[in-house]
Amino acid sequence: MQDLLARFEQEIGSAVPRAKDGAVSNPTPLHDMTRDVADCARQLYGIDLGPDFKVYAKMESALPGGSIKTRPAMHIIRDALESGKLAEGQAVIDATSGNFGIALGLLAKLGIRVVALVSRRLQGGVLDELRRSGVEMIDLDVDVCPAPGMEGKADQMAAKAAAANVRSRLSEMGMDAAVFDSNLAEIEALLGRSDAIKLASFLAGIYGMFCPQQYDNDLNREAHRTVTALEIDSQLRAAGELPQEYSAVCTFGTGGTSGGLSRHMREKHGTRAVHVVFPAPGQDVAGIRTKANAEGLAMYRPDEYAAEHEVDFEKARPMLKFLVERGHDIGESSALALYAAVATAAPGKAKFVVMAADGIAKYKKQLEQEPPMRVSLEDAAAAQYDSVVWVHPQYAPREEGVEMLARSLGVEKSKITVTKAGDVGKLLSTQTVPDAMAGALKGKTLLVCMAGNTSMNAAKVLAGKGASVHSLDGGITGLPESADKHPGMYVQPASD
Repeated sequence: MQDLLARFEQEIGSAVPRAKDGAVSNPTPLHDMTRDVADCARQLYGIDLGPDFKVYAKMESALPGGSIKTRPAMHIIRDALESGKLAEGQAVIDATSGNFGIALGLLAKLGIRVVALVSRRLQGGVLDELRRSGVEMIDLDVDVCPAPGMEGKADQMAAKAAAANVRSRLSEMGMDAAVFDSNLAEIEALLGRSDAIKLASFLAGIYGMFCPQQYDNDLNREAHRTVTALEIDSQLRAAGELPQEYSAVCTFGTGGTSGGLSRHMREKHGTRAVHVVFPAPGQDVAGIRTKANAEGLAMYRPDEYAAEHEVDFEKARPMLKFLVERGHDIGESSALALYAAVATAAPGKAKFVVMAADGIAKYKKQLEQEPPMRVSLEDAAAAQYDSVVWVHPQYAPREEGVEMLARSLGVEKSKITVTKAGDVGKLLSTQTVPDAMAGALKGKTLLVCMAGNTSMNAAKVLAGKGASVHSLDGGITGLPESADKHPGMYVQPASD
C-alpha cells in the first residue's frame, strides 16, 4: 500500500495542485482575458462592457489530464490510497461524461485499471481521448424500441438490452459473468432508472473495484474549497486585485467546483459570489448538465449560489471561435461561462473569475463546423444515395420494415443492406470497420437505425475512416408510414 501511494505521489500527485501551509504548489495559470473578451462582446454582440469590466480565466487545461476534473479525481484517489480503500490490484470504476474518466486514466502510470460507464453520445474527441488514456469504456446508451409483445414496456426492454451490453463488456474484460447474472435484477432496475451513478457504485461493490463516486463524494467539493479557491485568491492578490470584489463563474457538471468555491467565499469573504451556468434545455454541451438534469444531485445547492444562468450554446459558440482564434485554450463549457459573465456584467458587478474547465483540443472538429451528417427524410429521398445500410447492435428490420424504408426513400429494396448486429457493436466499441460492413458501403451511403442515434454515431466513425456517409434523422421509427404501427410490425431482435 505504501509503495503504491509513494508511486502515486511521484508519478501523478507531484504534478497536481496541492495546498500546504496556506500556499499552493503547481497552480494553473490565471489569465487576464479582459481585452479579448471585451473586443469579442463589442464585435460579435454589440455590447460595450465599459471600463469597470474585468475577467480572468483559470486555465485548467494546463493540468495533467487536461481538465479541472483532475483536481477532484486525484484528491479522491489520494485519500483512497491513504485510507486503504484502493489497494494494489484493484480496478477503478465510475460514471463519467468524459473529463473525470480522462483524469482517472492517469492511473495507468501505476498499472491501475480504469473502467468508465459512458454514453456513446459523447463527442468524438472526448471518446478518442478516453481511449488514448487507456480507459476501458462500457456504453450505457442503447437505442431500442419495444420488441413484439413488449407494448408499453420500452424502458424495460431498453434496460434489458443495456444490461446485456454491460455483461458482454465486463466478460470481455475478464470479469465473472456469473457474478453479474446473480445480480441481474438490481442492475436492470438501475438501468431502467437511467441511474449510471449508482450503477457504477453497485458494480464496484460486486466486483471488488473502487468507485470514486464523483457525484456524491464531498472530497470533490473539498478539492476546490481547499486548493482551487486558495489559488484564485493568491493569484488575484498577486495581480493587485481584491478577491472579495470578484465573482466566480463556472458551469455545472457534478457540482464540485461550484460547491467548493461557494463554501470558500462564504467562509473567507462572507459573500455568495458564485454564478452557476447551464446550457439551454435540451442542449448537449461537453458534459455539462442542464438545470433540469442537475436537480436532485447531491451537490446541486442553488441556495449557495449568487445566481444561476441558462445559456443558449449557439449564442456562445461564436465567442468560443473568436477567443480560440485569439490564442486562448478554452473549451465549450468555458465559452458558456464567459458568455454568462458578459451577459451578467453591470456597473459595480463587473469583475469575474471564469473557470476555463478544459481546452479546445477535444472540440476542434465541432468548432470547425464540419458538414452536417444528419439528414432529413425529405433531403435523403432527394439525394440519390448509392446504398442504404441498416446499423443497429440489437435490432434488425423485418421484410416489411425494409419495404417500408424503400418506399419512404424512393429506392429499390435491393439497395438496402442489413448489417449484422455484432458488426455494428464492434464498429461502435472498437472504432474499426468489419469487412462485411466495409463491403456494404458503396459510394455515397445513407445509414439508418431505430431512432437516428446509432446511425449518427456510426456515421461519425465511418466518416473518420474516409467513407461518404449520412445518417437518417429519426431513423425508421421517424418515418411517416410508421406513425400508426407498433415497432414489432417492422423490426425484430437481431438473430446474430
